[in-house]
Amino acid sequence: MPANPAHAPLDLASLRAIGWPWPGEPEDPAWAALLAAHPAARPARVTEQHRSGYVVADGPDTAIKAESLPEWQRRPGFRKDGSPAHERPAVGDWVLLEGKRIVALLPRHTGIKRGAAGEHYQQQVIAANVDAVFIVSGLDADFNPRRIERYLLLVGSGGAQPVVVLTKADRHEHASDAIEALADVTAQGVPVFALNAKDPDGVAVLAPWLQPGHTVVLVGSSGAGKSTLTNTLLGDDRMKTGEVRESDSRGRHTTTHRALMPLPSGACLIDTPGMRELKPTGEEDLVEGGFADIEALAEQCRFRDCSHQREPGCAVRAAIERGELDEERFLNYLKLRDEVASAAGKLATRLAQKAEARVQVKALNKRLDDKYGRH
Repeated sequence: MPANPAHAPLDLASLRAIGWPWPGEPEDPAWAALLAAHPAARPARVTEQHRSGYVVADGPDTAIKAESLPEWQRRPGFRKDGSPAHERPAVGDWVLLEGKRIVALLPRHTGIKRGAAGEHYQQQVIAANVDAVFIVSGLDADFNPRRIERYLLLVGSGGAQPVVVLTKADRHEHASDAIEALADVTAQGVPVFALNAKDPDGVAVLAPWLQPGHTVVLVGSSGAGKSTLTNTLLGDDRMKTGEVRESDSRGRHTTTHRALMPLPSGACLIDTPGMRELKPTGEEDLVEGGFADIEALAEQCRFRDCSHQREPGCAVRAAIERGELDEERFLNYLKLRDEVASAAGKLATRLAQKAEARVQVKALNKRLDDKYGRH
């Protein structure tokens, strides 16, 4: 009699329609091990995240309200006063379901995170398991190269391919000037496109990142054109859009929560609400985050601790004086470098506090065991 399989056969066609990364069985040993450990469970993907719980899907036409506080999520690491919230499922994550109960979170392959608002250090996952990130910016007053660089820093260390999408090219005559202003971005290997988000033919330039099995997330400020772009890619007006204020080109939050949607192309798209605050987590890499050229120049300075101000032999200042490095971009690099360093310090303190707490709990348990014995 043949041995029982480690888990029930997977419905690969349905899973691939919502972004399952392999045409066959999982190639990730950690995923395969979790499937084997939960033979009664089936894979599903988080498509919506709400305060009250999750909506997950195990195929393109399913929507399952999963339990918001299943047993595995009740352990201390998932309480508000416990481990970080970024270890909870987020939109794009793959989980294992038994009925409507989440029993395991499959390890992420990529993720986009930011520092959460507030004084206390915390990370917030914007999207998980994405292949590309479309950084959407309108060619109106929304266009800001410095903010685009900030997005690139947050995206760069997450493992996904950033793509800058400049919308409203039909309304503004200076698209070529905007692309030129991002020449340093394209020099780092980041594609930049200017297009009309309402025009299917214009949006077709994004097709290489929208192949079957791929997942893309849209990020950008309110009014940048994310929902309009989503509607064009979907082929219908499913997402609500709104007008922007003429004074500052800001829009209202027509998208109120993150949502994953299958596209006709076979790819999956995650739309997100506009984000005004983009704080680093401390885990960012300035080389991978769009500043590899400045980091390389800094290595050529005469002094290893060069502040790039007035020191002799400063390769960075020399590049600025020759017109090879934009000074505003360099100043933004310094600002972001300091923010990453500050966040990294907070992260180190948080990790040290957690390690000390674990030592104290272990010591307490040992004292209890010594006094009362194990039960």
